[in-house]
Amino acid sequence: MRKSAPDLGGYSDPMRVLVVDDDEDLRFSVVAALRSDGLAVDEAADLPAADEALFVTAYDCAVFDRGLPSGDALDYVRELRRSGRNVPVLFLTARDEVADRVDGFAAGGDDYLVKPFAAPELIARVRNLCRRSGGVRPTTTRVGDLEVDAARRQVRRAGVLLPLTAKEFALLELLAARPDEAVPRGELIEKCWDEMAEPNSNVVEVLVSQLRRKLGDPPLIHTVRGVGYRLAADPHAAPAG
Repeated sequence: MRKSAPDLGGYSDPMRVLVVDDDEDLRFSVVAALRSDGLAVDEAADLPAADEALFVTAYDCAVFDRGLPSGDALDYVRELRRSGRNVPVLFLTARDEVADRVDGFAAGGDDYLVKPFAAPELIARVRNLCRRSGGVRPTTTRVGDLEVDAARRQVRRAGVLLPLTAKEFALLELLAARPDEAVPRGELIEKCWDEMAEPNSNVVEVLVSQLRRKLGDPPLIHTVRGVGYRLAADPHAAPAG
């Protein structure tokens, strides 16, 4: 008899963020900070590029600088809301007057962070908005003796805390969200890397190999030939679904 999958309580996939800013240096620092925390991040330098990205990709959050060469992001987000698109929006701007913040919320923004800012606060605010879009996450998901704590971003096996990188955690988090299910390789790249990742590279294989070493024996991540990988305590159990 197939074992029932654990109750995931609305567990969602790793988070994907769009950063829109024409200042290349600032955009680089914002993108780097978010990626360092395991988020998949795409970037755009103007509103037309942002509009195209939002049309083709479902983001958990979008970070907009207000003053862009192609217009005020405030007006763009207002139109975004009128069209029925509800991606959470964080305005990142040097405009620090109360009236500016009020205008941002009135236009449909969900949060407002004034420059200069601390990277940990930016990450915390972005993750908070991502959780709103993805639903409530459980404190811990268990697969066999493996525990994946999404809130604390910690992984334990048999009670032992494992030192994972942000990217390793993101990939494991995605697999743990769908235990016993084969997750396609292409989906792992889409959800855990940004749009610059090369689909034909071996980034997934390298990361899975690293994870397997850290997770130890018996193996929990299993290769599904021609498809991708699945996380399962029993490799011989019937696939979920």
